[in-house]
Amino acid sequence: MKILIIGGGGREYAIALALKRDKNVKNLYFAPGNGATDKLGVNIDIKDYEELAGFAKKEGIDLTIVGPEAPLVEGITDVFKRHNLVIFGVSKDAAKLEGSKAFMKDFLSRHNIPTAKYIQTSSIEKAEDFIDTLTAPIVVKADGLCAGKGVIIAKSKEEAKEAASAMLSGESFGSAGKNIVIEEFLDGYELSIFAICDGENYKILPAAQDHKRLLDNDEGPNTGGMGAYAPTPLVNDDIYAQVEEFVIKPTLKGMKEEGAQYSGVLFIGAMIVNKKVYVLEYNVRFGDPECEVIMPLLETPASELFYKAATGRLNELDLKFKDEFAVGVVVASENYPYKSSEPKIINIYDKESVYSHVAYAGVCKKENAIYANGGRVLVCVGTGKSIKEARDNAYDLTKKISFEGAKFRNDIAYQALK
Repeated sequence: MKILIIGGGGREYAIALALKRDKNVKNLYFAPGNGATDKLGVNIDIKDYEELAGFAKKEGIDLTIVGPEAPLVEGITDVFKRHNLVIFGVSKDAAKLEGSKAFMKDFLSRHNIPTAKYIQTSSIEKAEDFIDTLTAPIVVKADGLCAGKGVIIAKSKEEAKEAASAMLSGESFGSAGKNIVIEEFLDGYELSIFAICDGENYKILPAAQDHKRLLDNDEGPNTGGMGAYAPTPLVNDDIYAQVEEFVIKPTLKGMKEEGAQYSGVLFIGAMIVNKKVYVLEYNVRFGDPECEVIMPLLETPASELFYKAATGRLNELDLKFKDEFAVGVVVASENYPYKSSEPKIINIYDKESVYSHVAYAGVCKKENAIYANGGRVLVCVGTGKSIKEARDNAYDLTKKISFEGAKFRNDIAYQALK
């Protein structure tokens, strides 16, 4: 098979590594890729979706896999399907589940899917009135896409009102915050649960746990994610059963009823409160860095999973995962997440082992050297028969890689190792 991957982050690199292990895959292409993906395939510099679909037809691409949310929200899947191309990713209409937090919360409410009490509004007066009915902490979210950073957990009603005002004025997140969602804070533990869907059928992947805060002990600002591990022992059969019965099934049914049949990744940001599942948010793509720790565990050929999902044949698939664990440690640039950083050359002191590897993200290439190009630069992924072994392998790899200003958390997977 010839496969085109849309995107250029660690998530897309991890998907590519899984496909490289697949004997069914002949060639990989990336649009746009990053400074390291050319080790795995060919980087394509085409931004226009119609032009990209033309490239896919000309090259005989058998399957396109969309990684990030922005192309999905912009409708890349619809463009490719008009050209009769096979593409894995949700339609523009279905992508509203991530593109608008207000739409998502209203959808949950319409279909009786458990979630936190909320209001969505563009009125500061209504926002403040609702805030007054809640007990701190209070969650304030920008409606639109904010690269995983549009959520404020306010420690007081005053802070919540300030956050709401800053969003609605456009000061915090520009147009993405002109409508906001305010909701009660759910006190429990958070999980990332992914379902691969083909419109009718679905397959649940091993649940992961992400680490959003920049610093150890879950301190510092929120980020796009500083590490993850999978599968998490914080999930049991009852939680999976709740997710299927009260979340995935009504979501697929509801989206079909509303004319937006759901085919792609359904990322359920779940909060477990007193053993009950609540939906915090939906995303319409793999999480990053969760994808980096789920893909190495995949035993079924990756091309089969994505192709059968894209062609409505998931019911034919016997999905299998290795009896192992994976831990991913994000190594970020010096100024992340506050501002951009100058490119710094990446030094690798030893080869990766069979129990660890790097998923490259924010990197560029200059004169055959790989440079950290700001943001979340790479993920050191370790695997093992236990979470501790996987974590140790991941952190051993961090010692072999360095660049000026590199920083990472030292406590990834601590929840499972208490």
